[in-house]
Amino acid sequence: MAVSGGLLRLETPGHGAIVDITEGVSRVLATSDVEHGVATVFVTGSTAAITTMEHEPGGVVDLQALLERLIPVAADYEHNRRNHDTNAYAHLRAALIGPSESVPIVAGRLVLGTWQQLVLLDFDDRPRQRTVTVTIVS
Repeated sequence: MAVSGGLLRLETPGHGAIVDITEGVSRVLATSDVEHGVATVFVTGSTAAITTMEHEPGGVVDLQALLERLIPVAADYEHNRRNHDTNAYAHLRAALIGPSESVPIVAGRLVLGTWQQLVLLDFDDRPRQRTVTVTIVS
């Protein structure tokens, strides 16, 4: 078994930004020379998440609207009261979606559908510097 990987570093505006990271993950994979295996993509931090979606303007708006309906920014949260904070919704959204995705690698490429991209979701209420760890296992 061989393990390799790399880091993606991104500046995000927060506030529900959804950023396509597929190309960056593919670049890390290209440096590994792995033909068959799995890529695990993990974002550090409790107010960000990783998932897959069709990253196009309508899909982005629809996902942001869904998350606002499920976990509203302006709701009353115990985290905010106890910590004199304003980003409880960000922690909850990140917990719901999760910090990582694993994608199979076949013939040296990520196995993603035609309209499927890997995305970073930054829910915090301010701009952030995010680090995404990509681990390639063969």
